[in-house]
Amino acid sequence: MTKRALITGITGQDGSFLAELLLSKGYDVHGIIRRSSSFNTQRIDHLYRDAHEAGNRLFLIHGDLSDSSAINSILRQVVPDEIYNLGAQSHVRVSFDVPEYTTDVTALGAIRLLEAIKELGIKPKFYQASSSEMYGKVLETPQRETTPFQPRSPYACAKVFAYFATVNYREAYDLFACNGVLFNHESERRGETFVTRKITRAATRIKMGLQEKVYLGNLDAKRDWGYAKDFVEAMWLMMQVDKADDYVIATGETHSVKEFVEETFSYLDLDWQQHVEIDPWYFRPSEVDLLLGDASKARRELGWEPKVTFKELVQLMVDHDLELARGEKRMAEFQKQQTSG
Repeated sequence: MTKRALITGITGQDGSFLAELLLSKGYDVHGIIRRSSSFNTQRIDHLYRDAHEAGNRLFLIHGDLSDSSAINSILRQVVPDEIYNLGAQSHVRVSFDVPEYTTDVTALGAIRLLEAIKELGIKPKFYQASSSEMYGKVLETPQRETTPFQPRSPYACAKVFAYFATVNYREAYDLFACNGVLFNHESERRGETFVTRKITRAATRIKMGLQEKVYLGNLDAKRDWGYAKDFVEAMWLMMQVDKADDYVIATGETHSVKEFVEETFSYLDLDWQQHVEIDPWYFRPSEVDLLLGDASKARRELGWEPKVTFKELVQLMVDHDLELARGEKRMAEFQKQQTSG
């Protein structure tokens, strides 16, 4: 019997990789997308063709984590075997500007899903996308499942709420509900407002002569960076065990933003110091200085291992963005010829 999965945030980086993985495993995949005046499905557009050629199916459903009636209706319609709650206002810096909206979607969105599961009496497995940002002003290094949370942003506070809501519904109502505490994971599909993609996008445009500078914030912040495609595999593995539990997913290495910059510009044979400027606007009101995860529990119980190294991650992102920059340059040259001709 074909399994049905429901993904919130399917149009995001993680959602697109997860949809790919589930389709490859024979699932029918249903994704919730918000109604927008412009299309934002570019990360999953290629899946329609692939899904139909493979005999699997991908369905997109309009809905919103802030709308409990829509969530109830979707769950009643789909009756999924697995629910992956990846939807959120996920930009940490932006959460300081829109804290109420961030909380409504990121925190209460999880409650709405869990409550709908309980009220409808269905028995799907539930995955909550938790974040290493919950550790905030870290109380121990490395951070593991037992490390206390010390959130330092509205986003992180909302994620802590959703984390404990998931644990509470698991214990109170005997739901299969698990948390994946994922440390930073990047890819060529990362949004361009996130610092890693901002760096690789800008550096490749600089290489092609399309811009001169990139403006960044705190270069000293250290993060445990992995590849998103590796990390979504861990999400799926958590849902295949007999008993729900919570897992840290991380590479066990930490690198500063400055190191990411150096690796990116070095790969392009550029001197980063000639092109990077510090802009105080990009500093957070309260900073998270160091995140480093211990994923030994996931390695031991799930058999999960990260495959892509830090250097490989930077290079695959740069290679992808260099092709984009070359395309931009060709278009700019063509437009110049048209106007001069």
